[in-house]
This record gives sequence, structure tokens and C-alpha cells, in this order.
Amino acid sequence: MVDDLDKKILQHLMSDTSISYADLGKLLFVSGGTIHVRIKKLREQGIIIAEKIEVDYAKLGYDLTVFLGIFLEKSSLYSNVILELKKIPEIVGAHYTTGNYSIFTKLICKDTNHLRDVLVQKIQPIVGIQRTETFLSLEESINRPLAIDTEK
Repeated sequence: MVDDLDKKILQHLMSDTSISYADLGKLLFVSGGTIHVRIKKLREQGIIIAEKIEVDYAKLGYDLTVFLGIFLEKSSLYSNVILELKKIPEIVGAHYTTGNYSIFTKLICKDTNHLRDVLVQKIQPIVGIQRTETFLSLEESINRPLAIDTEK
């Protein structure tokens, strides 16, 4: 059972994973120990599945964010194609979707030459992929965690 305090803890952690249990407790008017116990419970329930940092890839030389729609020859090939896509480090996200594409992925590449190499040498040769459609991101305007409803 997730209560209002759990939701408030999650909301704060999704905005700032580096906040200490003591500081979070002060914000929510409970002890750091209570925060520790609640976070442990949320992990055990599988609600908290990871703690991550956000990186500015451009500062590391990766200037291109790309979305790639993948058309499959047959939907029954999805599992095999996903296994192959998982081997490609430039793919940072993939979704099985409805609509035009069977799979919609997000890639991070250094530049257009790097993207071309990934497409031609790694993605397009995968058995089961019929064709792909590429979208270059010009700017990420929104990147935020979901605002969890903490109203009772």
C-alpha cells in the first residue's frame, strides 16, 4: 500500500536523487529513519527500480538525439529484434508501440556519420526489420518526472 508520504518521497527523489534522507525528512516533517524505512519498502515492492543520474551527452561529444521508428516484417519477430537491439549501445530506449511503427527507439550518437554507421551496420541488417524512419531531435523542450498525485 502506497500512502501520501510515500508519494511525496517519490516526488522529491524523482526531482533530486542526491537529497539525503535527513534533508528529505526535514522537508516532509518526519525523521530520516522514517525516510530510510519507507524507501526500503518502496524498493522491495518494486516501485523504486533504479536511481539514475542525468548526463549532458553533448558535453561528452554526443551531439545527436535521434528517434527511430522501426517497421517489422511480422509482429511475431518482435522478441528476436529486441534482443538484437539491446546489443546496440547507442539505443538508450525502445518501446513496443501501436500505430505506424512496431518499435520506437531513442538513440544517442556523436554526429550524423555515427548515426549512419549505426543504422547501416547495426540496425538495418537485423533479421525481421523491414525498414526504419529516422527523426532528428533539434531540442529537448521538456524532460521531467511524472507529477505523482499526492491528493487524498
